[in-house]
Amino acid sequence: MTINSRKDNHIAVCLNKNVQSESTNGFEKYRLVHNALPETNFEDIKTETVFLNQKIAAPILISSITGGTESGNRINRSLLEAANTLNIPFAMGSMRILLEEDSHGIYDNPRKYAPSIPVLANVGAVQFNYGFSRDQCLRAIELIEANALILHLNPLQEVLQSSKNTNFSGLLKKIDYLCSNFPVPIIVKEVGWGISDVVAKNLIDAGVQIIDVAGAGGTSWAKVEAEISGTETAEQLASPFFSWGIPTAQCIEQIHARFPNISLIASGGITHGVDIWKALLLGAKMIGIAGPLLAPANEGPQAVVSFLEILVQQLRIAKFLSQTIVKEKDYD
Repeated sequence: MTINSRKDNHIAVCLNKNVQSESTNGFEKYRLVHNALPETNFEDIKTETVFLNQKIAAPILISSITGGTESGNRINRSLLEAANTLNIPFAMGSMRILLEEDSHGIYDNPRKYAPSIPVLANVGAVQFNYGFSRDQCLRAIELIEANALILHLNPLQEVLQSSKNTNFSGLLKKIDYLCSNFPVPIIVKEVGWGISDVVAKNLIDAGVQIIDVAGAGGTSWAKVEAEISGTETAEQLASPFFSWGIPTAQCIEQIHARFPNISLIASGGITHGVDIWKALLLGAKMIGIAGPLLAPANEGPQAVVSFLEILVQQLRIAKFLSQTIVKEKDYD
């Protein structure tokens, strides 16, 4: 199966099949303590913040979904136009097709649709063991005028894919080398199974400036790959991993407790503004949204704008009503 066809299959499966993780995102274990007397005017509740040295309207990142095929580009155009309208950042899906196959004809430059917002390039970290180099990372930045580079980690997905890139040995040293001399910040993210505080320490020591935990609770790529394979054997192999991973809330709480100065992005199963506010109170600086935006993006940019405007309003309401988060077992 080619990379192009696999990406199109990913989109089709995510749109038409139940590929939700059988793990929760963990935020249900935390409660926002209601404040019946906020002593503030709701109209004064703001969501603006700074990300990658740019002022944005809300701490929401449109996370990496797809790209490099006609259907992927159409979805990205919707997402980019919405991001530009709302003044929030956008992350590319994996740019491997563009960098390996030089397929410029099927890639739209995101700057055509979003000239001023932060845009993030994206490559798989494991590709450093399959021929990728610093020069290709620089090329990814140059092609889209990116403000940062995401290196995504997906060991479980790679093991379950038909075309396996499973040599993850020695990657930390290569990430360290890249971070030591690169013109934009390096962000490392998982793709849906979370980053532990131990792995976070290794990444921070290597010079990674931002970590996107991409925890369990959202799209299960184990389910996606089993669906794409379509065989009983693949289903049997993948099924014990349908609930695999570290819940997003746990990742954020544990990493922030040990490394309070590292910038964290919380993604993985976040679908509404209450969980956004919980994640921010637990220590995240930004929130990533991907899977819930796929169907609206398939419809068009206005559907994405409408979806995200509701999330921002929910965030404002939650922020208005509570400034305190507690674990459910501690709730009195």
